[in-house]
Amino acid sequence: MPEALLIVMAYLLGSAPWGLLIAGICCGVDLRRSGSGNTGATNVARLCGFGYGVATLLCDLLKGSLPVWLAPHINTSPVFVSAVGLACVVGHVFSCFIKFRGGKAVATSIGVFLPLAFWQLLTAAVCCLLVIWRSGYVSLGSLTFVTAMPPLLAVCGLWQWLPLSLCIFALVLCKHAENIRRLRNGTEKSWQKSRQHADKTHENS
Repeated sequence: MPEALLIVMAYLLGSAPWGLLIAGICCGVDLRRSGSGNTGATNVARLCGFGYGVATLLCDLLKGSLPVWLAPHINTSPVFVSAVGLACVVGHVFSCFIKFRGGKAVATSIGVFLPLAFWQLLTAAVCCLLVIWRSGYVSLGSLTFVTAMPPLLAVCGLWQWLPLSLCIFALVLCKHAENIRRLRNGTEKSWQKSRQHADKTHENS
């Protein structure tokens, strides 16, 4: 019973639309009708500013890491811990509070792996940031992160988290289908250009 309760709580916590709340309360912006229409940290940063994007990122990280950190205190089974982590990510992507819409799962996925595979997570995150820095595309960095995690876990012998990482990889890949199409067509929005546009908008307002 405690296991099932924690999985449900993990989904509900993952469903909390922090980006939507932060953008709406602090900036008066409805993310669902602005920018990319996504409720994640990237859209918040583009529309409201870098600081609000960081605040959203931290909230999304916490809602992934807290349930996963708590899970082994109830049951140490990797299957159970993975189910809790996946529930957080599914909640973020298909939030029951906003008609089963949501973000693209990357920040919450980072939070999920934070208590499970810190060094592997750090390596994948560095790869992600390098790709964003070199290319200017957040979506490409996000795809790099979820692509890097499974082989890093396998190489380091953390096989118990490999199914979780593969499920998250598949989910993030599906959520980025439109971004992948735009990357192929050369029409994806660059982070640098979006930030420059936002800065000009703030200066003119």
